[in-house]
Amino acid sequence: MREGRFSSAASEIAQRYSESVSFDRRLYRHDIAGSIAHASALASIGILSADEFEMIVRGLREIENEIAAGTFVWDASLEDVHMNIEAALTKRIGPAGAKLHTGRSRNDQIALDLRLYTRDEIDRIVTRLRALQNALLLLAQKHSEVLMPGYTHLQRAQPTYFAHYLLAQLEALERDHERLRDTRRRADVMPLGSGALAGSTIVLDREGIAKALGFQRVTQNSIDAVSDRDFVGDFLYSLAMIGIHLSRFSEDLITWSTSEFGFVEFSDAFATGSSLMPQKKNPDMAELTRGRAGRLIGNLVTLLTILKGLPSAYNRDLQEDKEALFDSVDTVRSALELFSAMLPELTINRERMESLANDPQLLATDLAEYLVGKGVPFREAHAIVGKLAASGKRLNALSNEEFRAASNAFGEDVREVFDVRRALQRRSATGSPSPENISRQIARWRELLEPE
Repeated sequence: MREGRFSSAASEIAQRYSESVSFDRRLYRHDIAGSIAHASALASIGILSADEFEMIVRGLREIENEIAAGTFVWDASLEDVHMNIEAALTKRIGPAGAKLHTGRSRNDQIALDLRLYTRDEIDRIVTRLRALQNALLLLAQKHSEVLMPGYTHLQRAQPTYFAHYLLAQLEALERDHERLRDTRRRADVMPLGSGALAGSTIVLDREGIAKALGFQRVTQNSIDAVSDRDFVGDFLYSLAMIGIHLSRFSEDLITWSTSEFGFVEFSDAFATGSSLMPQKKNPDMAELTRGRAGRLIGNLVTLLTILKGLPSAYNRDLQEDKEALFDSVDTVRSALELFSAMLPELTINRERMESLANDPQLLATDLAEYLVGKGVPFREAHAIVGKLAASGKRLNALSNEEFRAASNAFGEDVREVFDVRRALQRRSATGSPSPENISRQIARWRELLEPE
């Protein structure tokens, strides 16, 4: 690549500083797929003969197999995955290999590789996301009748069902699924043929290349095509949101596994001990997931910071997008795999959950709404019940006389308010945790998560 323009080799320090093959080698399959499609386009316009095309394809497949087997020798002095593969090909098949880069720049080559990689990884992550959603759904089905206290501000607030909580996690993950699908659509645009920034006088059938590589569209502006990393930003944002959702879920499970809550217990297979305290059982897998959300957010910020000040077209700064991308992909894939395996082994302490869900104070809102049903304006009802709650007595322990002293609207039927399951039965609006709604939602998710 330096032959002709430069009279000496790059310094060893500069080579070490600028090489990317130590990490971008993971793009080798995508690079080879793109090269074969490019070679086919060159052959179709006579740049390559049929024999040369066959030699290139055969040579690239041999290199691909060697890389997969771990026997390929990478050369950091060749900088990146593209030049390593091209140099190895040319060494094997001669001049035909040197023709492969005709009408192509590493700028549009890496843009292509990243789009191919992003599409593939989205599909893999969606599969793991679906596996986690199925694990959550099975847990919700298994514990569909378990009551629990719901929390706001980490204070007990209102009763709900544990299944309703689990279904809430499914909703968040479904938004992640939708984001990934949308990101895939935007990544599904073929940039090859854009050259360094202004195309080439070697006019290739870009639509044919796109079809060969499974792309739905081709890019419409060569300057934008080589510098666009919006799809990487979309992907990193989607992965960061998955990390945030898993982090919040982890926080709940960590809190609920404490002796103070005692709602859940992690299995021995997904917990660790203390190097000093023999009695400890720590939720380290959930804690690591909570911590790794920070890496995912950091990787997104890294990319955005790289992009924010770049002049038009390709700049070498864009080399720095890959480590952030690869790390986020690896982090999310492993976290989804972990949670899918860990959730089925959770022990759910139904007795503890339901004992706290039966706290009559959690039905204070129901008591206010009882008064509303008797014609009392809500703000007035809120104040009446607030005073009763502040009396220091359990609401269900108040006598009929104490209720009537607070408001003449209270009748003998006020006791019915304190039946927790009956109270939840009344929560029948769409999205609320009545048993019927939960059953409908479980059926809805079963249908939604059926394999396509």
